[in-house]
Amino acid sequence: MKRYLVYLREYKWYCILGAASKWIEAVLELLVPLVMANIIDVGITARGSIGYVLAGGGVMLAMGAVGFGCAIFCQRSASIASQGFGTNVRNALFRHINTLSYRELDKIGTASLVTRTTNDVNQMQSSVAMIIRLVVRAPFIAAGAVVLCFVIDWQIGLLVTVISVLVGLVLWVIMHKTVPCYAKNQKKLDRLTQITNENLEGARVVRAFSRREGERARFDAAAEDMLDNSLRIGKISAWLNPLTYAIVNFGVALILAFCDFKVHTPAGFSSGDIVALINYMAQILNAMIVISNLISLFTKGYASMNRVSEVFDLKSCLADGEDAEADFTKPAVEMENVSFSYAGTEQYSLTGVTLTIPRGATVGVIGGTGSGKSTLVNLLPRLYDASCGRVKIFGRDVKEYPMFALRQLFGVVPQNAVLFSGTVRSNLRWGKSDATDEEMNEALKTACAYDFINEKGGLDQAVTEAGKNFSGGQRQRLTIARAVVGKPAILILDDSCSALDFATDAQVRKNISELTDLTTIIISQRASSIRGADVIYVMEDGKVVGSGKHAELYENCPLYREICDSQTRA
Repeated sequence: MKRYLVYLREYKWYCILGAASKWIEAVLELLVPLVMANIIDVGITARGSIGYVLAGGGVMLAMGAVGFGCAIFCQRSASIASQGFGTNVRNALFRHINTLSYRELDKIGTASLVTRTTNDVNQMQSSVAMIIRLVVRAPFIAAGAVVLCFVIDWQIGLLVTVISVLVGLVLWVIMHKTVPCYAKNQKKLDRLTQITNENLEGARVVRAFSRREGERARFDAAAEDMLDNSLRIGKISAWLNPLTYAIVNFGVALILAFCDFKVHTPAGFSSGDIVALINYMAQILNAMIVISNLISLFTKGYASMNRVSEVFDLKSCLADGEDAEADFTKPAVEMENVSFSYAGTEQYSLTGVTLTIPRGATVGVIGGTGSGKSTLVNLLPRLYDASCGRVKIFGRDVKEYPMFALRQLFGVVPQNAVLFSGTVRSNLRWGKSDATDEEMNEALKTACAYDFINEKGGLDQAVTEAGKNFSGGQRQRLTIARAVVGKPAILILDDSCSALDFATDAQVRKNISELTDLTTIIISQRASSIRGADVIYVMEDGKVVGSGKHAELYENCPLYREICDSQTRA
């Protein structure tokens, strides 16, 4: 819990003053039964003075007005502090997630990270608001009412204490039973989010294969699973109010019976004392009900806090290097006996890869599905770290570079053409934040995207979520333009022209080849796309099984010849 106090630091006065105002309201509420008892015993029974009664009523109204003002102030303070806390935690969590490598992100999963950033942080935010508003008030009311019962009569005070302990025991048992269930509920919500996300992103695939009923059944099963767990929580929590009410009301009956006995003793027992005791029992009941609801809320908040802490406790396996500088006289890429395996598996996706790519060269990488092509290029900008061996970029080990400086050397066009909602201009500026219109137009021309962008509305053309208002080929060309606009030293095209026709593919490659001092790495399933590369690497089962120019490989590498022949026949 201490780790989250830092996110409340700038709101500490809201927390302190809000809690203090709630405490003042609680004190005034505890004094009301005493004032009422005094009005009954003195103003009505002893004096029979209407003036005294009115004066006492005025005091109670004044206390109510002050208490109302304190409650409003506390509510406002709690809202500001809790909203600010939630914003700070959410921002810190999002920043931390962006420092994690793919290995850690794969470990938790996208759906779970989304749930933790939204739902879990909201639960923590609600808990903070309730701490300020009610945690000070409810326990103080309950404890203060017990103490004042002792002041009126120590025997009744003991009885009230026993009743309060029994209610507290009920609260503890129910909390003990429900805490694990709330943690399970959040995991089941992760699963529900995952299924929803898959169906929304793959809506076209679902409908194309007529799997709507199947996916609906899968969603219903996950929802039913979550419902069953929620019902179990509800069944346990349902005992809370009946048990607490039963215990407190039974206590009220005992107090009334005891007061009846006290009235007939020599010491006597006034009507005001009886009214005050009943009021205090009512206050204890209300406070206990509030505490029970708080426990339910805090149980959810505690489970959510643990889930958020799990993310904060994850540390990236990619440590930032020192301020190393690239030596552009050295080869652009060097791999020395590199092997790599993904987290959770002992099987290597790459094994003993050794290669050298000179600066300014155009390199092709080809191979069957699952041969390790994308894994190989993911090691270059250090999206993953090699399990064995060394990866060098311009003479420096990638681990020596600061992460930002290393990735500034690269322009990456991934397999999936991902665009972000905004405009064409805002998307291109991912490659270079201060790019001019001239630079962006040049990049669009290089990617053969200038014409269709101008037809649609130019650089200010809107881009909807994931770029769904563009075709697959148009999205690919825009991602190429985004990578090129920053004038990177190394351009990685990871099967990024698969949606383009052969003529456009050839023109894009020709335009890229005319860029000066650019090292280009092309991953492609098409032999024609890499035919003119300075060197081609052929991969199979995570190993480089051939390298050289097209003619040489066609003659000496059976796998490459098989790929070329199959595509020529096609």
